[in-house]
Amino acid sequence: MSTDFIARLIGMVGFAIGGLYLGVSLSVLAEAGPRELWAMVFALVGALLGLVVTPFLTTRPIRAARRLFSRLPAQTLAAALMGLIGGLIVGALVSLPLSLLPPPFANFLPLVSAALFGYFGVALFVLRQNDVFAFLSLRFSGASPAAGAEGHTILLDTSVIIDGRVADVAATGFLQATLLVPRFVLNELQYIADSADAMRRQRGRRGLDILNRLQKDRRAPLRITDLDVEDVRSADEKLVILAKQLRCPILTNDYNLNRVAELQGVTVLNLNELANALRAIFLPGESLEVRVIQEGKEAGQGVGYLEDGTMVVVDEGRRHIDRTIPIVVTKVLQTTAGRMIFARVDSSVASGNAH
Repeated sequence: MSTDFIARLIGMVGFAIGGLYLGVSLSVLAEAGPRELWAMVFALVGALLGLVVTPFLTTRPIRAARRLFSRLPAQTLAAALMGLIGGLIVGALVSLPLSLLPPPFANFLPLVSAALFGYFGVALFVLRQNDVFAFLSLRFSGASPAAGAEGHTILLDTSVIIDGRVADVAATGFLQATLLVPRFVLNELQYIADSADAMRRQRGRRGLDILNRLQKDRRAPLRITDLDVEDVRSADEKLVILAKQLRCPILTNDYNLNRVAELQGVTVLNLNELANALRAIFLPGESLEVRVIQEGKEAGQGVGYLEDGTMVVVDEGRRHIDRTIPIVVTKVLQTTAGRMIFARVDSSVASGNAH
């Protein structure tokens, strides 16, 4: 039998007994009709009311509380418990002088003070939970303040796992945080890895290989979490809600997720933006070498790429295809796709070809 059914039976019996006593009492006060009839009518009404109302008073609030607590991270629950204990202790100390006040203040002010200080304790500790746990970890572990920053968490998106560069970044030691992968992201990776499309299947398997590589790298610990967001199907929406609950950033390459998360006040770490920021900066007049690999859109142009993927358009470079030549930068253009460099062939090469 379900808990709802058991609760309805218990509520029906309890409300029926209460209705029975209420019917007898009302019949005595009204001095009308037989008591048995009043008792029977009110008992039936109480049984019906208990059958309908009991789940809303018992099982359903408990289920709602369980869903709420399951969404909250353990750190938030621990902070709330510590704040409640601290608030109740302060409330108990304040209630001692309040109980010495003349009635009726001495009857209700101690209870009100305990409730208020308990609420403020929970609110304060939950609001500053990161600072509280960072302080406790430093106090009891004897770690340095720099080590306390490593307790932060970064949520990983499916796109950034498949991309693979996150493993290289983690290997450098720049990600001083715990990389958190929700179970629904892992399930999405497995679904892609089992796809009938060969390209999608290859991307999914590469993502699983990247996770295995991250698990072996101790510089940025990887953790799989079962935290989920109920009543939400989209993995992107779940990530945004989870990031707001955990107060942590999302590491992604997805443009749409980037914009949606920023609109909702969630910090986003975009690997594409990081890669663009780390590309070498060249000024007009600087010299460098590039291998011309194909023709450009305009007549006589040649196109090559630097090691970081920056496109270089070389004027009069068509004749040097499949050769590495020195060039001089003439213009640098920043586009939405990245940085483009326009250059001309170095005069020494041009004069050498003329001779």
